[in-house]
Amino acid sequence: MGKLYLIGLGPGGPLQLTRQAYEALAASDVLCGYTGYIALAKDWFPEKETYATPMTQELDRCRWALETARGGRTVALLSSGDAGVYGMAGPLLQLTQGAQDVEIQVIPGVTAALSGAAVLGAPLMHDFCLISLSDLLTPWEQIEKRLIHAAQGDWVIVLYNPGSKKRRDYLRRACDLLLQYKSPETVCGWVRNIGREGTTHQTLTLKELRETEVDMFTTVFIGSSTTQTVGPWMVTPRGYERKR
Repeated sequence: MGKLYLIGLGPGGPLQLTRQAYEALAASDVLCGYTGYIALAKDWFPEKETYATPMTQELDRCRWALETARGGRTVALLSSGDAGVYGMAGPLLQLTQGAQDVEIQVIPGVTAALSGAAVLGAPLMHDFCLISLSDLLTPWEQIEKRLIHAAQGDWVIVLYNPGSKKRRDYLRRACDLLLQYKSPETVCGWVRNIGREGTTHQTLTLKELRETEVDMFTTVFIGSSTTQTVGPWMVTPRGYERKR
């Protein structure tokens, strides 16, 4: 029986690759993933055999990894961040249809919400949610509904995939929805190229965020009504001070 690791690489830097993920990569015969993720892994394991496909070929990639593992090899199927957060763990496990002819292990990784939050300070100290603004797989109407309910619930909101060449105005559209329920002065932040060379970030207000251009390498943090700036940091209080 072969083995299949579903590995989250973290944000992309070697310091944020977990030890468990590193050991699983080292134990694998072949690395399978999106072209960009394979390039990252090849820096760490240049001797490994690889199988790469471009974007939009996720299911083909999963099928190849599963069949290769069924052939008796140890395969690492790569995702950025965490494999179970907008990654390859879900579609791969669905393809198995419950069959146990391959040993599968999901290896957790550091998702962008966590690595980006560490750059900004402590914006996720209280309840928060993750919402992707990509409507490639989710209708925009559903994304709008989730944004509205998250704003009404006063959650801290982390936005993945906030913009691209084809979706330049999606962050502005999201901010317009949120501004119906949140103050324009709500503390927000963004981080680009998390964990990689050239990491940049900024703390700003929701009304300023509305005018900000972002891309697929950016993760956006929108605070709750209690989120504040403490010096250079973005902080959402948990309420420990009220326990005194």
